[in-house]
Amino acid sequence: MLDFSSLLLAAALSGTCLSITMLAIWFTAPQARFLLTVACGILVLVAHVVLFWQYTKDPGPWLCQSVLALLSLGFLIICLSAMQYLGVGNYGNVILPTLVAMAVCAAVTYLGLDGFGFIIIYMTVTALLAVIGVMFWIKGGGHDRRILLVVSFLSGTCAVSFALCGVMLAIRGQWVLGVAPDNWAERLNSVVAVACMTGLGALTLSLHHLQAQIELKAETMTDPLTGLMNRRALTAHYGDRAFGPFMSVVMFDLDHFKMTNDVFGHPVGDKVLCRFAAVIRKYGRTGVDAYRLGGEEFALVMSRMTEEKAYDIASKVCVAFGTEVVATQRGPLRSTVSGGIGFGETGGSSLDDVLAAADAALYAAKRAGRNRVVVQNKASKADEPALRSA
Repeated sequence: MLDFSSLLLAAALSGTCLSITMLAIWFTAPQARFLLTVACGILVLVAHVVLFWQYTKDPGPWLCQSVLALLSLGFLIICLSAMQYLGVGNYGNVILPTLVAMAVCAAVTYLGLDGFGFIIIYMTVTALLAVIGVMFWIKGGGHDRRILLVVSFLSGTCAVSFALCGVMLAIRGQWVLGVAPDNWAERLNSVVAVACMTGLGALTLSLHHLQAQIELKAETMTDPLTGLMNRRALTAHYGDRAFGPFMSVVMFDLDHFKMTNDVFGHPVGDKVLCRFAAVIRKYGRTGVDAYRLGGEEFALVMSRMTEEKAYDIASKVCVAFGTEVVATQRGPLRSTVSGGIGFGETGGSSLDDVLAAADAALYAAKRAGRNRVVVQNKASKADEPALRSA
């Protein structure tokens, strides 16, 4: 079995290696700021371990306060890094109680009740670890649940080990120690802390890798100009779906867009595209997804839609876009858009089939004079302007 000093040495070496690894990764990916925060928190804990080892050899009141302050501060920073990663705000809800606990601990330790100070900090660390576990379990629904389960388990296990240290001091009534606490709970905590912090460090790197994959996937499926999903995303979401009679695709094409670019310039054309994207985004909701297919072509995929409802939504998009005004050096610019609607069939149609039907309807709208919506095989609607269908 390892002696207490060996356990502390193992904790310090483990923490140092973890922090160096995270700092190295952060230098290559500076946008992952939570890695820098975790590394700083672990380095603070390493400083705590080193001072605690010194405290076991040569105890003193000021050294005791430093040891306890670094312990709570290190786990506070790690808790903040978890909030940073998960996008949880209200840092003050964690910082303020921790600072209050540190102040109370400093006061009672100064009065000679160092054992009581250890209990306060142990309970504070327990609370911080519990908060980390709960946040990862509740707020991380978009990530891999298996990783989150392990993070929550390790945080909870480490929290229990610190709680046991405080409970042991309270049960024994050791309000005044004068030396470093030494009991089975402290030794167990040293082992558990080394194991859990090492595991949490490895999981932090895994979460960083997972987040990088998610961000990369989002970038490849997002149109950089408008922020809408692109054709790749459309294929990923609906490429394997069977479109029934109540699923439709509306294809939109901005009218005379080439002329807009030639006359007003591409920067104005980009503004027009972004303005239409803002209009079509307003109609996005559950069952209605908006995409930019490329150039001036856009699409709405709508589920649980009747022909009348799909036509009504598409027409409203056309009307709303027609009221948009883009300021240019040549004066205000208004643009229009044409739309074509394709539906699936009772036996199920592929995405390509529905897109082809919507594209055919779109060309029918163009031939009929533009600025209107046409439903597949519904030639009667080719003569009805979109402006009159709102």
